[in-house]
Amino acid sequence: MAVAQQAKQDLTESRITALDLPQGGVWGNAARADALARLRAMGLPTRRDEYWKFTDPTSLTQVAAPRAALFEAKDEGPIFDGVDRLRVVFVDGVFDPEQSDDLSLSGVEIERLSDAMARDIHWAREFYGKLETAGQVPVVRPLAALNTAFAQDGIVIRATGKAEKPVSIIYLHRSENSDAILHHVVRVEEGAELTVLENGPAAARFNKCMEISVADRGTFHHLRAQGRDHERRAATHMFARLGEESVYKSFTLTVNGVLTRNEHVIELTGDDAIAHVAGAAMGDARTHPYHHDDTVFITHDAERCESRQVFKKVLRNGAEGVFQGKILVKPGAQKTDGYQISQALLLDEEASFQAKPELEIYADDVKCSHGSTTGAIDETALFYLRARGVPRETATDLLVLAFIDEAISEIEDERLANDIRVRLQMWLERRRRG
Repeated sequence: MAVAQQAKQDLTESRITALDLPQGGVWGNAARADALARLRAMGLPTRRDEYWKFTDPTSLTQVAAPRAALFEAKDEGPIFDGVDRLRVVFVDGVFDPEQSDDLSLSGVEIERLSDAMARDIHWAREFYGKLETAGQVPVVRPLAALNTAFAQDGIVIRATGKAEKPVSIIYLHRSENSDAILHHVVRVEEGAELTVLENGPAAARFNKCMEISVADRGTFHHLRAQGRDHERRAATHMFARLGEESVYKSFTLTVNGVLTRNEHVIELTGDDAIAHVAGAAMGDARTHPYHHDDTVFITHDAERCESRQVFKKVLRNGAEGVFQGKILVKPGAQKTDGYQISQALLLDEEASFQAKPELEIYADDVKCSHGSTTGAIDETALFYLRARGVPRETATDLLVLAFIDEAISEIEDERLANDIRVRLQMWLERRRRG
C-alpha cells in the first residue's frame, strides 16, 4: 500500500511540475493555491481508485498529452450552425477573439476568465472553485482540482434575464499535441434563463470544468456535442447547485474519441428543483479505440425535488462503455423523485459495457428507481423490418436510433433535438459505407 501511495504522489508531483500555475488577481490566486493543496492531498487517480476501476486514467494524468491526429469533417458542416447563437471560440484551449462574436448579449454578461480574476470585486469570486470544492465530498475528483489550479483560460457567464439566444462555446483542435485546460463559471440569477451550447474536439487532451449556480426559479439548459476526432482524450466536469424551483437540464452527444470521461455533480438545495442529465454515446472501435465513461452524482438536499439520469450507449467492434450513477437523498429531502436508467446496445460480441448504479436514501417518503440493461439488437423487431423489405443494415440503424431516442427526448428545444437525430443518422450511414 505504501508503494502504491508513493507512486501516486510521484505521479501527481510530476504532473504539477510540468505545468505553470497561472497568476491573476488576489482571489484567483487564492482559489488556485487552495485547489493545488487539495490536489496534492488527494493525488491524481489510478485504477486502484474505486471510481476509476472501469476506466484507465493514465493518458489523462501522464505528463505529456498523447498525440491526436487532426480530423477534418468534409461530409457535413459543424453542428448548431443553423442556430442563431453567440459564438465563443477557443483554439487548442485559448480564446480566439477573431473567430468569436462580440460578447454583448441582452440579458447576459460574458467575460474572459482572466479579465474577471483581475478584478478585486467580481461576482465570479463567489463561485470559482467553490462548487468544485463542494463536489469533492464524498468522492474525490482530482482532475477537477487540477483544473481549478491550472486552468489556462475560460469564460464567466452571468444571466440576469432571459437570454435572447444561446451562448455557443466552440472548441477547435489545431495542434496534434495540444493539452487544453479550460474552466467556465456560469451564474443564472433569480428568474433568469440561459442556454449554453458546446461543441468541438478542443485538443489532443482536454480537461474542462464548468461550475453552474442556478438561483431560485432560474433555468439552465446545456447541450453538448463532443467532437469527431478519433484520437482525442477528454475529462470533463459539470458542477451544479440548484435553488428553489430552479431547472437544470443537460444533454451530451459523444461520437469517436479514444477516451472520454464526463462527470456531473449536482446538488439540489432548494425545494421543488429539477435536474435532468442525459447522454447518448456512439462508439465504433474498428479503426481506433473507443472508451466512454459517464459518472454522475446527484444529491437531493431539499423537498419535492426531481432528478432524471438517462444514458444510452451503442457500441461495436470492441468499443467500451461505462456508467456510474448515484442518487443520494439526504435526511429531510422528503417527496424526492429520483429516476436513473443506463442502457447499452452491443452490436457485436467484442463490445462491452460496465454499469454501477447506486441509491443512498436517508428519507422515508421518496420515489427513487434505477435500472441498467445490456443487450443486443431485438431479433424480433429486426425480423419484422426485414420482412417488409428493409435491408438488414438499414433496419439495424433504425432500431439503434429508436433505442437512443429516449435520451435525445430529454432535450426541450425540438430544433436542437432534431439536429442531434440527423447527426446520429449521418454517423450510422458513414459506418455503413465503411
